[in-house]
Amino acid sequence: MGEGIGDYTKNVIDLRRHMWMAGVEVELRRLIWQIAVVGKYISAKIHEANRKLAGLKNIYGEEQLSLDRSSDEILKNQLQFSGFVREYASEEQEAIVKIGTGREKYIVTADPLDGSSLVETNLAIGTIIGIHKEAVFDTGKNTMVAALYITYGPLITMVYSAGCGTHEFVLNREGEYVLAQENIRLKENGSIFSPGGLRNEWIPEHLRFIEQLEKDGYKLRYSGGFVPDINQVLIKKGGLFTYPALRKSPQGKLRLLFELQPMAFIMEQAGGQATDGRTDILSLKVESLDQRSPIYIGSSAEVQMVKQFLK
Repeated sequence: MGEGIGDYTKNVIDLRRHMWMAGVEVELRRLIWQIAVVGKYISAKIHEANRKLAGLKNIYGEEQLSLDRSSDEILKNQLQFSGFVREYASEEQEAIVKIGTGREKYIVTADPLDGSSLVETNLAIGTIIGIHKEAVFDTGKNTMVAALYITYGPLITMVYSAGCGTHEFVLNREGEYVLAQENIRLKENGSIFSPGGLRNEWIPEHLRFIEQLEKDGYKLRYSGGFVPDINQVLIKKGGLFTYPALRKSPQGKLRLLFELQPMAFIMEQAGGQATDGRTDILSLKVESLDQRSPIYIGSSAEVQMVKQFLK
């Protein structure tokens, strides 16, 4: 790395400089930067919606749908003429959209506004992005080259990995993403857990695992938003998020391509792990855009522990 990259007292390192110093290839760092800028536009849309929602509960459902669609359109339109993206796949689109000339290097997957239903209660939400070099219908290990997420909360933060560690940036008052933490590393064990799904819908093996965490003194931390809950595990440098197989939904709730692959990529680069309970998330082959999977993601000790319970 370049001189002074960890010395926050002497140098403010912005996103572009960090990627250059980290050796991220030119086209990839320009694409990541462009997506980070799109986060500013999405944030502005969220604030605009919040102003409309103040005291006007009856328009909430319509405004939420508008936010989802607007975020998707902003992303797609900004990437369409980037020169780096040939295909765009989104939770808001029924099929993969060809947006380039066909000669571009990357495919972008997106959950444009994860947790939009939380806007009404003023909780943090986010954007999840995966960047692939080949067709997405394969394993993440074979196709992914980078991933990032943006959290819209009291601070707007961006966490990215291009295969050389996991790094956090904060959007400052000048509109620059500046380095907050470089090479985030999870501890082997954490002390928090975020369990999704209704308890009476959990399968017995998962229930016994959660009960063991409770016996071990783990603290419950669950917001109902995938991005803020993953961000909490990462920034606290340990713990576990899970949305398991349920009795009525054996494949869980979260989508493999749009949500789980990017977060698994980021978490593994921070020394963590991600599994469906048996197989690493990045080793699962994507068969369809709507494919879902159970997820256990976070510190390595907890992920290995759940494999023993589910075995």
